[in-house]
Amino acid sequence: MRTFDFAPLHRATIGFDQIADMMDRVLTNDGAQPSYPPYNIEKTDVDTYRISVAVAGFSENDLTVEVKENSLVVSGKKAAEDKERTYLHRGIATRAFERRFALADHVRVTGASHENGMLNIELKREVPEALKPRRIEITSAKAIEKDVVDAKAVN
Repeated sequence: MRTFDFAPLHRATIGFDQIADMMDRVLTNDGAQPSYPPYNIEKTDVDTYRISVAVAGFSENDLTVEVKENSLVVSGKKAAEDKERTYLHRGIATRAFERRFALADHVRVTGASHENGMLNIELKREVPEALKPRRIEITSAKAIEKDVVDAKAVN
């Protein structure tokens, strides 16, 4: 397995530290990422996304969805159960979990819903007007000259 050192990138660039940090985080956590609970990420429209997390056995009160520093944190902790139950087979895992998703700039969480054992988190990318592409009108040189007022030399 190869390891990459991004220290030269930090020394030679300005303002790209988020990219280097993201690459470092992805490469170091690649093998250690837990598989519970399973989830889907889907693109529902041009600028909207949905993360669906399978949370069978959890209620809305057992789940937490938080946004911290461009990171979406989904966690679940099941309340203590009755000791009176005796399971012959327990195949539905209700162990505590925490899932983190890195959010790009200008992506915000617009809502979350829990239905049929699925936690659906809606996200939307909202690019500010200053960063959106804008069209610049091209005028002819004659139109520019027409606007110039005749001027007399002062000296």
